[in-house]
Amino acid sequence: MEIQKYAAIDIGSNAIRLLIANVIISKNKEPQFKKSSLVRVPIRLGADAFVEGSISEANQQRLIDAIEAFKLLIKVHGVEKYKACATSAMREASNGKKVVEEILKKTGVNITIIDGKEEAAIIAATDLHKLVKSDESYLYVDVGGGSTEFTLFSKGRIEDSKSFRMGTVRLLNNTKAENKIIFKDVEHWIKNSTSHLDKVSLIGSGGNINKLFKMSGRMLDKPLSYIFLNAQYKFLKNMSYDERISELGLNPDRADVIIPATKIYLSAMKWSGATKLYVPKIGLSDGIIKSLYHGSIA
Repeated sequence: MEIQKYAAIDIGSNAIRLLIANVIISKNKEPQFKKSSLVRVPIRLGADAFVEGSISEANQQRLIDAIEAFKLLIKVHGVEKYKACATSAMREASNGKKVVEEILKKTGVNITIIDGKEEAAIIAATDLHKLVKSDESYLYVDVGGGSTEFTLFSKGRIEDSKSFRMGTVRLLNNTKAENKIIFKDVEHWIKNSTSHLDKVSLIGSGGNINKLFKMSGRMLDKPLSYIFLNAQYKFLKNMSYDERISELGLNPDRADVIIPATKIYLSAMKWSGATKLYVPKIGLSDGIIKSLYHGSIA
């Protein structure tokens, strides 16, 4: 048996994450990916990028400090290889490339800014195939702070995918009119893409749906129902921001974005006709590690 260590840095719009995983390689067996450590830092880059159009100096410094800390953790864990990817906030910030250059100069960490399609492809490299049955159809929904990636699986293959600028941080900062337009666009795409399918189930990923699933108390392989999610949405909306923190124990940077996130999942279920939502607890970080191991990304 051989154990290798890989790490992924995911620079999102609501938070940045460091995932360290052990890859257990045994003879005549598929490699096993086991999470060793997960560190999340709530640097809301999207609040800068989507409102002001650029990353503030204060958040640039926080990002540099966090990357330096991640580098030390990568070193002490004995990681063999790691990859850092940034998504919509860094992609849309007018100074995004400059920030990446500054981070490389000060920390030695090279960050790759990826687009929505690349993000969806990396996530698809996870163990999603173990959940997707060859004779059924699924709409995979990955909700981030700046964008949401939709991937339609039918008969075990990717049939269609699209990224929309409909992330939780963005929705909080948009006007109602702007949000109405983007939801209409997504509704049109989902209905068009799934109209020929008899039955669709949702697969959800992202910190908010993971939190909702944990709050449900369900077993890992059991889906959430539309009825349950709708009841949770109403329950959360009726609570104040402070109550979500004090009564439910939500982190301050989770207590506001969980509302638009739940609305996105509910809307996707409604428009696709899905009654079940599976939550396999996978995301971009997991995809980066598996892609590193398989050599599909450098």
